[in-house]
Amino acid sequence: MLVVDDEPPIVDLVRGYLEREGYEVRAAADGHAALGLARSFDPDVVVLDVLLPGLDGVEVCRELRTFSDAYVLMLTARGEEIDRVVGLSVGADDYLVKPAGPRELVARVKALLRRPRRTARAALPAALVVDEARHEVLVDGVPVEVTATEFGILAALARDPGVVVTRAALLDRVWGAEFMGDDHLVDVHVANLRRKLGEDPEHPRFVETVRGVGYRLAAPR
Repeated sequence: MLVVDDEPPIVDLVRGYLEREGYEVRAAADGHAALGLARSFDPDVVVLDVLLPGLDGVEVCRELRTFSDAYVLMLTARGEEIDRVVGLSVGADDYLVKPAGPRELVARVKALLRRPRRTARAALPAALVVDEARHEVLVDGVPVEVTATEFGILAALARDPGVVVTRAALLDRVWGAEFMGDDHLVDVHVANLRRKLGEDPEHPRFVETVRGVGYRLAAPR
């Protein structure tokens, strides 16, 4: 496990809690050192601060996704929606706003390790490519321009094709746990996303509605 943060007290606290759970933990204080460690010992999980000296956490995550499928839990002192969306769009698996309790962080790490790891190109409908490392969506080989929020929704669905993701879960993953808006906002963005993907609303190829629950990405046929 790799902890990346430029604040030694936070690193020591997180390392202590994770090691008490039996995890081997290494630490880096900047983005370049983090990438070097990730290449050398291939961690299962990277706990990654966004605000790092030199190479920030978003760029570290983007580069990490070119050679590693480690779970990435991003940490930030900021709570803006755009930070979460950008983090998810470059391949982060979860997002936690500091100051976060170490017990919550450990619980999030355990939850990630229970999740089956899938690459962005794996097990999707053949006509659809969602490339998180490049923040790129292709339909039938043609690039599709989507907003950061639309990409965040699609990326969240693409991690588990065929599995239903509730509206509440999408709000949490894309907008953040403290977002207090109506989940109808998800429906609006999904409608816009479907239009850009060239979907027939009555018979969508990709983003399917599960009435009263949420959405799922069609499993490959």
